[in-house]
Amino acid sequence: MNKRRTALLSLTALLATALTALPAGPAGADEVEQVKNGTFDTTTAPWWTTSNLTAGLSDGRLCADVPGGTTNRWDAAVGQNDITLVKGESYRFSFSATGSPEGHTVRAVVGLSVAPYDTYYEVSPQLSVSGNSYTYTFTSPVDTAQAQVGFQVGGGADAWRFCMDDVSLLGGVPPEVYKPDTGPRVRVNQVAYLPSGPKNATLVTDATESLPWQLKSAGGTVVARGSTVPRGEDGSSGQNVHSIDFGAYRTAGRGLTLTADGQTSRPFDIGTGAYDKLRLDAAKYYYTQRSGVAIRDDLRPGYGRAAGHVDVAPNQGDGKVPCQPGVCDYTLDVTGGWYDAGDHGKYVVNGGISTWELLSTYEREMYARTGEVEKLGDGSLRIPESGNRVPDILDEVRWELEFLLKMQVPDGKPLAGMAHHKIHDEQWTGLPLMPSDDPQKRELHPPTTAATLNLAATAAQAARVYRPYDRQFAATALAAARKAWEAALAHPDVLASESDGIGGGTYADSDVSDEFYWAAAQLYLTTGEQKFQDHVLKSPVHTADIFGPTGFDWARTAAAGRLDLALVPNRLPGRDKVRQSVVRGADRYLATLKAHPYGLPYAPEGNKYDWGSSHQVLNNAVVLATAYDITGSAKYRDGAVQSMDYILGRNALNMSYVTGYGEVNAHNQHSRWYAKQLDPNLPSPPDGTLSGGPNSSIQDPFAQSKLQGCVGQFCFIDDIQSWSTNEHTINWNAALARVAAFVAGQS
Repeated sequence: MNKRRTALLSLTALLATALTALPAGPAGADEVEQVKNGTFDTTTAPWWTTSNLTAGLSDGRLCADVPGGTTNRWDAAVGQNDITLVKGESYRFSFSATGSPEGHTVRAVVGLSVAPYDTYYEVSPQLSVSGNSYTYTFTSPVDTAQAQVGFQVGGGADAWRFCMDDVSLLGGVPPEVYKPDTGPRVRVNQVAYLPSGPKNATLVTDATESLPWQLKSAGGTVVARGSTVPRGEDGSSGQNVHSIDFGAYRTAGRGLTLTADGQTSRPFDIGTGAYDKLRLDAAKYYYTQRSGVAIRDDLRPGYGRAAGHVDVAPNQGDGKVPCQPGVCDYTLDVTGGWYDAGDHGKYVVNGGISTWELLSTYEREMYARTGEVEKLGDGSLRIPESGNRVPDILDEVRWELEFLLKMQVPDGKPLAGMAHHKIHDEQWTGLPLMPSDDPQKRELHPPTTAATLNLAATAAQAARVYRPYDRQFAATALAAARKAWEAALAHPDVLASESDGIGGGTYADSDVSDEFYWAAAQLYLTTGEQKFQDHVLKSPVHTADIFGPTGFDWARTAAAGRLDLALVPNRLPGRDKVRQSVVRGADRYLATLKAHPYGLPYAPEGNKYDWGSSHQVLNNAVVLATAYDITGSAKYRDGAVQSMDYILGRNALNMSYVTGYGEVNAHNQHSRWYAKQLDPNLPSPPDGTLSGGPNSSIQDPFAQSKLQGCVGQFCFIDDIQSWSTNEHTINWNAALARVAAFVAGQS
């Protein structure tokens, strides 16, 4: 399911009224060359520029003087329209370009020249630093005669001179074969194994018979040895693999390696320290996602930035946001909250599941036998609120909760008590773009039943969690939850539109029975009231098999009720059956893990990996962890701990999906401000940021140009342009924070 879409805007609609035609002259093209006059021998036609550029011929090149002080890349641009693209055909996009002074970045785009300005391919080389000649190959995802080749040069404080030549878009070329560098064929958790935990690795090999392996210390001493277990072909990768189990070795150490079949793994530790750090880093991620406040560089060195969307130009801001035309006649102050992902949107449905999982992380630490609630206590995350005698994780989550409460429709208005589905820009913006530089109009989107129930569920949960620290806030949250519940009952089928995806993701959900169950469960756990108990017990979701192969997420929220009913103390009739259902779900995931040659509790039908598959692996691990908390059985603990191996490098790509963890890790996640890949002055995502991971549907053009025909685990590329495989989101990191906290507590 296309859950969210963060398109890369080619040129904004503003360009339609801000173009200056360059002088006309002869132009030529052959059968496969789509660009006219890319050599600029005698003329610049039919190229255009934005009206703020002074451009012309210079030594057989097109050169343009770029003014300083523009905000966005597309504020100054050169381009050519009426380019024809054929779906499925490969194109070689090449050009030479220079910038004076050196170091400027150009955004070269092949995209649609009319609304909605989709991007089919883009690159952003830093001129003169990365060379003067550039060649790229991509496959067109569409048939169109309205494509555009554009070079965006705005967004800089200082004036500079841009020159380009030999621009070509050559069709019919052989497609570029993308071969990821997967490194050594011994695949391990590149971060750490627990001394008393499971220790497994995977060997990719053509051998069909068992092979010897050796575990070596950092100094090269063999400290353990054994034989591999052949597993045959792994359907999720197409590889022939063996398994290696070195769990009998329990001595802590750093920089160990595994050797088998002439290959030596990337290094790893045996110890607990990395998980103590990851527990905090995964939760620290949220501070730099905050909207409506300046991020302090002293708290997050390298990530300090101005406040975004606080009604300071060029922002149109979140202080007084109107609805989309025809939706409502009021404005709301919806400042605050977390930016959802790599864009500047804020979504109640995804904010809801994220809030629940982080609050449940805290509640689990309160009630579980291996809980360490003090590890997430006051001062643990170094955020502005540290020192207020409230656990830092609750302070951080409150930043989002207060935004969610602001999204409720006011009394006296149509659909009062319901929650608006989302708030984001009127149109998609391009990359990179700091939150404080976003010039787009902000809009509230229609209220929905799903959003309203997300608010009811999370506000009800907040009421019990925050009561010891702020009784007034807890009471406010519970009142909002009750109001949202009644509004949802009165309007049970107000659904988000699948077509409402301009400027932000749709997050459309056609079935809200699970949200009703989740909200009723949270209201019951907080109040104990009969009416909520009755709704839980009468819901068909209560006894349904909800622990499927792809787990739970923002659109499948039944587990957010079931797991808390199993873990949080309560007197629900038949609670033992609730707990038994969680254990049965865990048994299924444990069987999947044991059967999987890479040892993960995730095996979607046909090995079709879903959008955000990395967090689905982790959410299935949450079920295993909860089964351990219920039963005390070590097999569930080991299953949850082992699930982290895949995330941290024991996978077909030999890559950790967590930024800053592992020798090779994803660090180019799709983002408008963690965008070092596009602008060396911006940072990569902070340590502890989870990438979405393999996605068999590869919806974005960049992934489509590289990954056609990919199998399961290979449907991933660590590039900022691949929003369908490599974005970061608040709900994905919530799953990482939950499992990291569990693993850290098993030391």
